[in-house]
Amino acid sequence: MTLRVNDTVHVIELDHRTTLLDLLREHLALTGSKKGCDQGQCGACTVLVDGRRVNSCLLLAVAQEGCEVVTVEGLAEAAGAEGDLHPLQRAFLDRDALQCGYCTPGQLCSAVGMLEEARSGQPSVVTDTDRPTDTPVRLTVEEIRERLSGNLCRCGAYPHIVEAVQEVVVRDVAAREVIA
Repeated sequence: MTLRVNDTVHVIELDHRTTLLDLLREHLALTGSKKGCDQGQCGACTVLVDGRRVNSCLLLAVAQEGCEVVTVEGLAEAAGAEGDLHPLQRAFLDRDALQCGYCTPGQLCSAVGMLEEARSGQPSVVTDTDRPTDTPVRLTVEEIRERLSGNLCRCGAYPHIVEAVQEVVVRDVAAREVIA
């Protein structure tokens, strides 16, 4: 099969039962994504497939043929970030949002996907139903918490994670206002 991971094309031969997570970790040595529950409940394995956040432990690798996969190792490059870190990675460091670090790769990939969902106007359970559907969703604390609720953190770094995401949202809004 052929798969593009972090902007590198890989031609791989593997068992058709191999999950995307196992392909990343065992065949490509991309160990940032973690195997937590292996049942899609903890979010430690979250990566981006064609820009959408997914639990890689639940996806068969062969079903992703031809897709673009971005792991935590490729976030900075995918964002065109200057320097070596994606803005969310920098904010996580600055806000101490990564205590033991096990859930951090999934939290980061989920947050990147969540930001794009909100920009494109995709609602969540807590999104104001009276807002125009073709506008970006305002990322309040409640909205961020809801959208990241599929990623669990045993250390309880949630307040710092929300702060880190808020920091990036504020910077992004400020940058758009300056450009506009």
